[in-house]
Amino acid sequence: MEETLEVIQARHRKEQRDLQSRITSKKKNATKKTRKGVNDECAALERDLKEHQQLELDALNRNKDVDEQEGEEEPNGTGHRTIEHEESTNSQNDTATDVNHITDRLKDAKVSFDLPPAKQPSSEPTAQTQEGSGGGKKRNRQKDRLARRAAEREMAAEAAEQEAQNMTDHRGIERTALERTFSANGLVEHEIQPDGHCLFSAVADQLAQRKIPISTTKEGDETQQPPYRVVRKVATAYMEEHADDFAPFLEELLESYVPKIRDTAEWGGQLELLALASAYRVEIKVVQNGRTETIRPGTESEIGGEGEDRTIWLAYYRHGYGLGEHYNSLRKKG
Repeated sequence: MEETLEVIQARHRKEQRDLQSRITSKKKNATKKTRKGVNDECAALERDLKEHQQLELDALNRNKDVDEQEGEEEPNGTGHRTIEHEESTNSQNDTATDVNHITDRLKDAKVSFDLPPAKQPSSEPTAQTQEGSGGGKKRNRQKDRLARRAAEREMAAEAAEQEAQNMTDHRGIERTALERTFSANGLVEHEIQPDGHCLFSAVADQLAQRKIPISTTKEGDETQQPPYRVVRKVATAYMEEHADDFAPFLEELLESYVPKIRDTAEWGGQLELLALASAYRVEIKVVQNGRTETIRPGTESEIGGEGEDRTIWLAYYRHGYGLGEHYNSLRKKG
């Protein structure tokens, strides 16, 4: 039974919702290195789905026009259809071919649209009567093609679903390992906003918990700045003062690297953690997936304050956040 316009439109809306859900999932699981490729892939999938749906609507409209024309046509006395009707049929075939190409691209991308089951193309002739041939019947090739492609899409959807079930849940594995370490050390997680400043914001939160001043200078204007900005300045100031310890590990000149860390939302990493441990004279423990890394001050610095709690805890995520790597602060329970 041929789908009506309302049925097709309802199916199109569901396909769009399903695709949007899958795109959201892809973007959440993307890392910093794969984000551009994932965005390009998602844009291509949205474009292909839009073209595919438009072609289906065009095919439906042309099919209706053909039915109306067939009801009005009269045999021309030669047993053949008119030239206008043949041109309309060719247009339908061209449209069906375009639908096939778009559908193949969607199938290769393994996108699930959760389409309703489609009947397999039948080898029996359709009920359409061939005009001018004495009441004989002919197959509707366009409907056969659409039915065959619908069946192929359904098979591709099932394959994609099976593939998703077999994929490793990196996010779940990471979360389980982190929570095990949190529990063993009596820690609770304090969420930090994933805005590019997360490492410095998490360090600032940890210093505040231990009542360690975040500013290492006596400049009064620093107290008016966001805590993460002050921590960024402390890290870069220490790196400039100890350039020989940091410059060899950079892929660019220290003179250009320092302003990016100090004045922008550039992500911090291992070098910044070492600079902060040395500048604040603290021990930094970073809980990761399955292990805990300890970062101690450099050789010229010692952990300050005998008897004080000078160990700060951070949680490092590689898969848990859609924007990529992320740090949270870990506070002591109670």
